[in-house]
Amino acid sequence: MRIAYLECFSGISGDMFLGALLDAGVPAALLEKTVAALAVRARLEISRVLRSGISATKVDVWVDGEKDLPREEYWERQGAGHPHEHSDHSQAHHQHRHPEDEHHGHSHSHVAERASRPLPHKRGHEHGHSHGRGLTEIRAIISAAAISETAKKTAIAVFEALGAAEAKIHSTPIESIHFHEVGAVDAMVDIVCAAVGAEALGVDEIVCSPLNLGGGTVKCAHGTFPAPAPATVELLKDAPVYSSGLQAELVTPTGAAIVKILASRFAAFPEMKIEKSGYGAGSREFPELPNVLRLTVGEAAAAGTTSEIISVLEANLDDLNPQVFGYVMDRLLEEGALDVFGMPVQMKKNRPGMVLTVLCKPQDAEKLTRLLFAETTTLGVRRRDEARQTLARRWESVRTQWGDVRIKIGSLNGTISNYAPEYEDCRRIAAEHRVPLKRVMGEAVDAYLSRGRR
Repeated sequence: MRIAYLECFSGISGDMFLGALLDAGVPAALLEKTVAALAVRARLEISRVLRSGISATKVDVWVDGEKDLPREEYWERQGAGHPHEHSDHSQAHHQHRHPEDEHHGHSHSHVAERASRPLPHKRGHEHGHSHGRGLTEIRAIISAAAISETAKKTAIAVFEALGAAEAKIHSTPIESIHFHEVGAVDAMVDIVCAAVGAEALGVDEIVCSPLNLGGGTVKCAHGTFPAPAPATVELLKDAPVYSSGLQAELVTPTGAAIVKILASRFAAFPEMKIEKSGYGAGSREFPELPNVLRLTVGEAAAAGTTSEIISVLEANLDDLNPQVFGYVMDRLLEEGALDVFGMPVQMKKNRPGMVLTVLCKPQDAEKLTRLLFAETTTLGVRRRDEARQTLARRWESVRTQWGDVRIKIGSLNGTISNYAPEYEDCRRIAAEHRVPLKRVMGEAVDAYLSRGRR
């Protein structure tokens, strides 16, 4: 199994993650093409810098021909100078409610860590603030971009995690959270490029180290807060964190949201055969700590089984249209369920019914529970957490006469236990070439066996 390991000894921000991806071999042209696909008048500037003698890749975002500024420079220009280290745009998403918001019920999330100019004056506010972009508009922009569906889902999930954290902190609906126009552009660039770049790494899992949060205080539009920012604390629930004592905010909300969505687990450096590594640079130079994020990619050492905790959701259904049942199963899988299945049962009053069971990651349980309540007729959902063990798994691609098919391979202590052709690949080929599905699957297995199981 191919894995990537994030070492956050100097924290993590969106631009540091992009720099590490590029340094580890993700093509710059891919991220530049991604920025162009967003059509938000932005571009990347990629350079090599030294941080405590370590050569690293630095990524800066230009919006409307002007370069983003680290937050300390922004506040100095606004007359409220405050030293800071990262140029991430969302370290201080602090909600601001205007008097007129009492009438139309919306609020703003001020994104001032990257700002190439004072916040722009736009229609609708005489005091110089833009309505900015809400999550609905941001979702639409990402959905319309010419990137993979997987990357779109990942990017939207990261943005929604940021929005949910802000909404909880400010006790406001998530759809009321708005990002000022400049900050929203920078956020989309970092987050969408992070999703596309992570997919391009071609790894099965991203593992993250404990996160160094730093310390001190951070100054933003609405006052001084202790570091890390409230949104960062909310996003890093259940994550292992510490402070090295450095008086600077090291983990930004964007960095925290990227870790929350992309990292499958936190651990010490995993046993692996290292293939390559990359370093992404932060904006500041620290005398006592290299301000870089290291990303290491390699093949995980052969292992037996992996143990993890999953959530099991169950609902009894005796009055749901069978057509809706199938739709709900598809929706649950689209929203991140690990598996979904139904079992026929005889319920009270001798009614035939179904038990709908959902397996999911614990962090997705609440979201999927809400989906069950919204899409089915159930009045209650049971939840329990269970331990499961999984085989080490990887993918290989084989050539058939109609095209390539991926083979999923499960192994125990380095010995192959199971292998199977990927259903979606075979289904697509069968439909495109009008051949029986079982023939495609059979040829894929034959192609895998003919070159020798390994």
